Amino acid sequence: MEKMSRVTTAHSSSAISGRTMFCHLDAPANAISVCRDATQVVVAGRNIFKIYALEEEQFVEKLNLRVGRKPSLNFSCADVMWHQMEENLLATAATNGAVVTWNLGKPSRNKQDQLFTEHKRTVNKVCFHPTDVYMLLSGSQDGFMKCFDLRKKESVSTFSGQSESVRDVQFSIKDYFTFAATFENGNVQVWDIRRPDRYERMFTAHTGPVFCCDWHPDDRGWLATGGRDKMVKVWDMTTNRAKEIYCVQTIASVARVKWRPEKKFHLATCSMMVDHNIYVWDVRRPFIPFATFEEHKDVTTGIVWRHQHDPHFLLSGSKDSTLYQHMFKDATRPVDKANPEGLCFGLFGDLAFAAKESLISSDANRKPYPGGDRRYPIFFFKKPDPTEQFAHVSSALSVFETDLDSNRMDWFVKTAQLYLLCGKPFAELCDHNAKVARELKRPQVSTTWTMLRIMFSDPANPTTPGLNHSLSNKLGTLPLMNSFSMKEMGPGMGTESRLERSKGESRQDNAHLEPGILHISNNNEENEETEGSEGQAEYMFGDAELDDDDLYSMEHENQTEEQECTLPQEAFQLRHEIMDNPSAPEHLQQDKADSPHVSGNEAEVTCLTPIESFSLISISQPLFSPHLPASFFCPIVREMLSYYAEQGDVQMAVSVLIVLGDRIRKEIDDLTQEHWYMSYIDLLQRFELWNVSNEVIKLSTCSAITCLNQASTTLHINCSNCKRPMSNKGWICDRCHQCASVCAVCHHVVKGLFVWCQGCSHGGHLEHIMNWLKSSAHCPAGCGHLCEYT
Repeated sequence: MEKMSRVTTAHSSSAISGRTMFCHLDAPANAISVCRDATQVVVAGRNIFKIYALEEEQFVEKLNLRVGRKPSLNFSCADVMWHQMEENLLATAATNGAVVTWNLGKPSRNKQDQLFTEHKRTVNKVCFHPTDVYMLLSGSQDGFMKCFDLRKKESVSTFSGQSESVRDVQFSIKDYFTFAATFENGNVQVWDIRRPDRYERMFTAHTGPVFCCDWHPDDRGWLATGGRDKMVKVWDMTTNRAKEIYCVQTIASVARVKWRPEKKFHLATCSMMVDHNIYVWDVRRPFIPFATFEEHKDVTTGIVWRHQHDPHFLLSGSKDSTLYQHMFKDATRPVDKANPEGLCFGLFGDLAFAAKESLISSDANRKPYPGGDRRYPIFFFKKPDPTEQFAHVSSALSVFETDLDSNRMDWFVKTAQLYLLCGKPFAELCDHNAKVARELKRPQVSTTWTMLRIMFSDPANPTTPGLNHSLSNKLGTLPLMNSFSMKEMGPGMGTESRLERSKGESRQDNAHLEPGILHISNNNEENEETEGSEGQAEYMFGDAELDDDDLYSMEHENQTEEQECTLPQEAFQLRHEIMDNPSAPEHLQQDKADSPHVSGNEAEVTCLTPIESFSLISISQPLFSPHLPASFFCPIVREMLSYYAEQGDVQMAVSVLIVLGDRIRKEIDDLTQEHWYMSYIDLLQRFELWNVSNEVIKLSTCSAITCLNQASTTLHINCSNCKRPMSNKGWICDRCHQCASVCAVCHHVVKGLFVWCQGCSHGGHLEHIMNWLKSSAHCPAGCGHLCEYT
């Protein structure tokens, strides 16, 4: 290696001047590095390797290091570093596993100096020692770190992290022999360069890969790390165990982290994906960036402060094929856009409201800080530069508490525990759930369940008292008399042939039936009872109607005087013997088509004749079946479920969805159902109602929900002979070559469902074990264990 012409010394920050500027590159950059005198920057990538001069107004290309007709993969760079003591010495990490050094003092076009090919996979990082000219460190995807002496042709030390790939290596600035390495598994290791056999310390810094690290330039013990978990953490390495002292939460994976010169608490970060901006953070205020650079249009891949003693210039390269110099005074200050107003609801309904102090009347003596109106933190001993401080943003917070009793969720827990979702007929489920809601003072929900039962119950199998039961309760214990067919009531019934009533008798209100509930269907072949048929009724007789005044009841004291009654003589003559449940006479069956108002089997009506010659028409058999199909109500029910879900009562929406089943499931799209199920299950699990949650998952028909009970479940199978894990490729153990799952009863290999005792581990075919344990409690394998099948 040729001697360098000169070694530069550090310039004072006043010697550096410039402005925010950029230049277009030939290809995306993977990494950048700046020389010690801050006059040149090197840009490296898969298809670019150039040096640019940093002039007052622009970047000027000085040298293209990618030479040759067919550049080799040694020019495809994943990282680059410019030596901070030798101005003509560069090192690159190649994607083919090579570590290459470059001597800019060579007179030839090809500046390649040395080539190290000891790594087997991509080299992710190279790092020169800050004070030793000839020491170079590399970290590779193969999990090894190597230390090279540039005076030799091969590495002098190899460090094995005993882990996955190495993502970053950094020499400590203050400690000559120490370097840090970060790994894919979230660990950080600290090594002594003199002891390659074992690390000095190791700790888990992040959940997921740690992509970068950087030692603090002034504080010897501070190490900053960034990872995929979107966090930047600052560790104090001077203690016996690494201590996390600061943590900054970003919005994307952290790809690069660099401490800001001359600013103890400031560091810069950029993201590996999604976020294109560069952020400068004050680690004491980790929730909002101190400054932001928003110029790049694609992911930023490399950042470096232009001079190690100048905090005002930041250089960056990006996948958008641009190279930028950022002036710190031009950075965006997010705190200037911070909204001093805010509104938030607490878990139990408390309301918190924050607003500018000027908008909220307060005591004139109120101070925003305890001890006085201190605009800046106490640790600044000299008058601070306003551009280097956070703007003073102050809000007053008001909290409005609500009555705890008004927002208690006991009803939710009790409802979830008491609801029945399966196991009984539909009508019983609805009645039970309506009763539960009614007892919990939720009348609307109770009424909804009742209406669902009325809409969707099978009328052929009523489960609640029907019309005649209701009437008997209202009328007292009236005996059911002889029946007659409505067909025989001619058109004259509405005029001269009305039922006579006694002028001296008073009308009984509890036997008054008004129109509105019952209708006669002419296409129904059987008399069926309707549900919930209490109340009003309308009766059709041929072409004429009976008025309400024609319906009477008798006094209770006259109920037992006549056990048998006959029809009034003026109405019609008896044509056949009256039986309890008569069938229609033959001549009536022939004339059924004559009357459009009467169904195939006419509803039967009982006539009760009181003492004085007036009659009461009552009902001994149900008149009709509902003529509206269940599908008629589906749109209404769908809207009702959406209403409950929008009101936040997903419990009702999911419960009805499960109870109604196929009656309503096809009316609601799968995504909506899945959203309701997930919301309800989340609420159940928050209240630790694990059994109810599992029942809901089990009863769901959404594939995305039913698989929840199978998630994160791993079945480990060990050989019953050698106790080693099975390879899951058959029933023969790879090690002992014995059948792993042999039935203890039939001694054959179990190729289907296998059941075993958790006490002695013996088992076999499910049916065989069940039959065995019916007659014996001892293990069928003869081990003497008392097995139990549950």
